[in-house]
Amino acid sequence: MTQTFKMRHLAGAALLSFTLSSSALAQAPEAPKYGGTVEIATIYVTISALSFDNYDWPWKHNHDTGAIYEQLFAADLTKAKSRGGKNSYINDAYIPSNLIRGELAEKWEWLENPLRLKIDLRKGVMFPEKAGVMKAREMVAEDVVYSFKRLSTSPKATRNYFDYVKDVTAPDKYTVVFEMSKFNAEWDYRFGYGYYSGIIPKEVVDAGAANWKNVNGSGPFKLTDYVAGNSQTYEKNSEYWDKETVAEKEFKLPYVDKVVYRIIKDEATRVTALRTGKLDIMEGVRWQDVETLKKSVPQMKWSKWLNQSGTFLSMRVDQKPFDDLRVRRAMNLAVNKDEIIKSYYNGNAELYAYPQHPEYGPYFQPLSEQPDSVKELFKYDPAKAKKLLAEAGYPNGFTFTTQVCSCNPDHMDLLPLVAAYLEQVGVKMEIQPMEYAAFLSAMTTQKNTAGYFMNNGHTNPTTTIRKSFVPKQVWNPSQWDDPKLTARMEAVYEERDEAKRIAELRKMTTEMVDAAPYIWMPTPYVFTAWWPWVKGYEGELRAGSVRPGPIYARMWVDQEMKKKMGY
Repeated sequence: MTQTFKMRHLAGAALLSFTLSSSALAQAPEAPKYGGTVEIATIYVTISALSFDNYDWPWKHNHDTGAIYEQLFAADLTKAKSRGGKNSYINDAYIPSNLIRGELAEKWEWLENPLRLKIDLRKGVMFPEKAGVMKAREMVAEDVVYSFKRLSTSPKATRNYFDYVKDVTAPDKYTVVFEMSKFNAEWDYRFGYGYYSGIIPKEVVDAGAANWKNVNGSGPFKLTDYVAGNSQTYEKNSEYWDKETVAEKEFKLPYVDKVVYRIIKDEATRVTALRTGKLDIMEGVRWQDVETLKKSVPQMKWSKWLNQSGTFLSMRVDQKPFDDLRVRRAMNLAVNKDEIIKSYYNGNAELYAYPQHPEYGPYFQPLSEQPDSVKELFKYDPAKAKKLLAEAGYPNGFTFTTQVCSCNPDHMDLLPLVAAYLEQVGVKMEIQPMEYAAFLSAMTTQKNTAGYFMNNGHTNPTTTIRKSFVPKQVWNPSQWDDPKLTARMEAVYEERDEAKRIAELRKMTTEMVDAAPYIWMPTPYVFTAWWPWVKGYEGELRAGSVRPGPIYARMWVDQEMKKKMGY
């Protein structure tokens, strides 16, 4: 098993060498320049940090600390579009095995009898000095063991997330061994590049890891300022270990002196800030603003990508009337999804791209290949919707409440349209807008109303089913609970043959879509915009689970160009 793994990676390295040399013939890469500040409206521009401590299991942790805390694995950005490769790196939390690089891990191998993953760590990786928190010292294996054991014992830990790990030990200063009780297909995601997998020194925990002032890691930046609802400021870590080779010359990372996240809740204010050069990058631009911006700022650079979050109205299947499949199917048939794509999204959406995402390759089975019962859920048929409601005992419809987050302007615009469609078949929806913290809490405590309108990240091909349809999982607003599905999900994780996992996950996905616990809404396209003075960047968004830090470390600012353009 170890030998095959090494051969695969050697083959990948050879392919990469060819790709880079071919790209170099076409256009020589531009040598980076140091200095400057990048102001960014990130994907999560309306939401301040939820917690700076991964022990709290906040999904947004890597977004806020991923430039400071490093992980065992990360995306191989030498294969990104900005480096002449083919990969856009937009996935929420999915790195195919051929696109993974060791970050804190230098190399790794599987060992049998007992089943173990042995990881050799990089030497010379430093935690910098932090006044009042810790002295500068080397990151070692005990830091990985400590971080993992602390994380796994949190009362907020996702259920069964690490139940396959029997123990984690440090045989020596630079070796970590994960002993498994059984194989888990998500091992690399869960503790290698996952949402909570940053390696945090014990000194930070002792000082108070939830306090941003104590945050300190081995990554390319340091967190130097945080103003809730306004900004997060990251400054260059001069002791950072990593380098990048450009045109056969080695450059120390990071390039910019400072990265600033801007928290801007008002959409018009965000767009104005981008247009006037106060923002260098806006990672998520809605389709409504794209044409206007392209006309007013023609020099702006763009990328277009299919949203990594599925949009849906979840219906609680543990309550009437949504415990009846006929009602749930009627709700889907009552909403004209094709019209929403044409009239609301102006064509910038796909009818079917969730729970699996088209970027997941063979895991995704398009609507054209789905059974007729699934295809029907995406067709507008109000007459049949009324018929199904009458058969279920609701000939005059019913009234229910749907919670929605006021932090999402798209949802605040879209949900009234859904309500109008439902009203045509006699179903009245009361809309309850909520601030993000209260909205999230309602779901995580399973106190959400019968309807719950949200985006949920696809995450990766296995998690997208597990987290949404296995009981007692955090992201299960429909409260779906099917023991047979749960058992099948467990079997998928233990299956080492990826082809067999793909086949089973395709079946499970089809069955869950057909069961209609949600009103399945179209998945919109999103646009990323940046000024041309931001170099070494082609719209890449994530180098791990919602983690942009390594991407920001590799971008640079052409300050002469910026000055010539009047900014």
